Amino acid sequence: MVSAAEQMAANTSWAALGKATDLRNRILFTLGLLIVYRLGTFIPVPGIDGAALRQFMEGAGQGIGGMVSMFTGGALGRMGIFALGIMPYISASIIVQLLTAMVPSLEQLKKEGEQGRKKINQYMRFGTVALATVQAYGLAVSLEAGGLATDPGLYFRFSTMITLVGGTMFLMWLGEQITSRGIGNGISLIIFVGIIAEVPAALAQFLASGRSGAISPAVIIGAIILVIAVITFVVFMERALRKIHIQYPRRQVGMKVYDGGSSHLPIKVNPAGVIPAIFASSLLLLPTTISTFSSSAASGPVMSWLLANFGPGQPLYLLFFCAMIVFFAYFYTFNVSFKPDDVADNLKNQNGFVPGIRPGKKTAEYFEYVVNRILVLGAAYLAFVCLMPEILRGQFHVPFYFGGTSVLIIVSVTMDTIQQVQSHLLAHQYEGLIEKSQLRGRSGNKKRAKRGPARR
Repeated sequence: MVSAAEQMAANTSWAALGKATDLRNRILFTLGLLIVYRLGTFIPVPGIDGAALRQFMEGAGQGIGGMVSMFTGGALGRMGIFALGIMPYISASIIVQLLTAMVPSLEQLKKEGEQGRKKINQYMRFGTVALATVQAYGLAVSLEAGGLATDPGLYFRFSTMITLVGGTMFLMWLGEQITSRGIGNGISLIIFVGIIAEVPAALAQFLASGRSGAISPAVIIGAIILVIAVITFVVFMERALRKIHIQYPRRQVGMKVYDGGSSHLPIKVNPAGVIPAIFASSLLLLPTTISTFSSSAASGPVMSWLLANFGPGQPLYLLFFCAMIVFFAYFYTFNVSFKPDDVADNLKNQNGFVPGIRPGKKTAEYFEYVVNRILVLGAAYLAFVCLMPEILRGQFHVPFYFGGTSVLIIVSVTMDTIQQVQSHLLAHQYEGLIEKSQLRGRSGNKKRAKRGPARR
C-alpha cells in the first residue's frame, strides 16, 4: 500500500514552485554560487605561459587530466585557480570515513552526536589542506619541468601552491554554503556542474569528427543511442531496492495499548554509490600521474612496464579496474554505508524484528547474507557501466570522454536534487494545508460565537 505522504508527493505540482518563496530563494542562491565557481575556473594561476600550456596538457592528459579534469570543469586545462577542483576534499572525506570504520576511537567519536560530527569534519578539512598542498606542489613541479613557468623557481612554486590550495578551500566553503543554505549537496553539485560544462564542447568535437569523415554516421548514431540507454539503465539501477519486511510488536504506554505496525527496511542495489568507481580510477591513474610529475629522469623499467600495461584500454587495466570496483563496492558498503551489526542493534533497540529471524546476532547475519547477494548484482552493474566506455573508446576510438564515473555522478546528483526539491514542495504544500485548516477553525469559532450568545 502506498502511504498518504507518497501519494501527496506524487501529486505535487511543479506549478507550486512559484509560490514556494523559500525554495525559490534557495535555488537562486545555489545558482549564484555555482556561477561564481564557473567564473573562477577562467581565472589563471599567475606565472603560467599560456601559449605552451595546451601542448603540455595534451601530453599529460592521461595522467593528470583524465580523472581530475572531469571534476574541475576544464579548470585544469586552463590552469585556473580551481585547477585542483574539489578532489582533495573528496579524497580526504573518503579516507576519514574509512578510518572511522576501522579505528575504534574515531568510531566512538562518530557516535557522540553533533560534537563528534564537528570534530570529524575538522579532520576532513585538515586532510584536505594536506592533500591539496601535496598535489599543488606536484603540479607546480610538473609545470616547471614542462617549461610552462615564465619565471621558474621557489617563488613560482610557493605562489602556485598558495593559489591552488586557496582555490580548493574556497570551493569547499562554497559547497558547504550550498548544502546549508541552498538546495542539494553542494560538493556533488560542484562536481556535477564541472562535468556538464564540458559536455557541449565534447559533443561539438564528436559531431565535427563525424562531419569530417573520421567517424562514420553509424557510429555517431550508435553512440547517441548507447548514451541514452546507459543513462536509463543507471537510473533504473540507482532506484532499485530490496525491501526487508520489519515487524513491530504491540506495546502499552500507560493505559493505552497500541497495535503493532510493520514497515520495510530498504537496501539499495548499489549502497556504495559512485565511491568504488572514484577509488578505482584514482588508483589506476596513479602510475601515469607519478611519471608526469617525476619527468623522464626517474622513469625506470618498472614504471615503463606499468605505463605500457596499465594504459586505458589495455587488458590488465580493464582487469584491475574491474577487481578494484568489486573490492571497494564490498569494502565501502560493509564498513561505511551499511553495517549489519549496527542496523541489527538499532532495530533491536526499537523493538523491531524481521519475521522468522531472532533479534540481535541472527538478524545481523541475515542482513549480511542479503547484502552479500545484492552486492553481486550491484558490483557487476558498477563494473559494467565503468568498463563499457573504456572498451568502446578502445575499439571505436570515440573522441569525447564518455566515462561511466561521470554518468553515475550526473544521474545520482540529478536524482538527489530533484528529490530534495520535491521534499521542499511537499513541505510547502503541508504548510498551506495547515494554514487553511487554522483559518477555517478560526472562522468557525467566530460563527459559533455569533450564533450562541452566552447566557446569564
